[in-house]
Amino acid sequence: MSVKAKYQGVLNLGEQLGIKNGDVSEEGGILKIKGEANTPYEKNLLWDKIKELGGENAADIKANISVTDNSVYHRHTVKGGESLSKIAKHYYGDAMKYKEIFAANTGILKNPDVIHPDQELVIPNL
Repeated sequence: MSVKAKYQGVLNLGEQLGIKNGDVSEEGGILKIKGEANTPYEKNLLWDKIKELGGENAADIKANISVTDNSVYHRHTVKGGESLSKIAKHYYGDAMKYKEIFAANTGILKNPDVIHPDQELVIPNL
């Protein structure tokens, strides 16, 4: 299996996320990838996928992933059935962090218990 084939899941994820200025090359059995993620959250998703496929200290891949917008952790578009606590659990692993999401979005939210589909929420850096 080629190194590129081994990490195809990373390349696919990069495509799904719309990674900009992407470049992939293979030299001497090492896959070199670079690109620009929109947010730190997307960058973390890519690194998690690299670790899943190659292990914690993979020697067969070198990645240089920068971030376009470091002012927020991510921007989330609300889907039907979601709540701030569900969104907080997804991004932070802690439903109680909904308070931080609410505080970052008081310009569009008046009550932490009322959100609507298609609202774009800022997910703050913690």
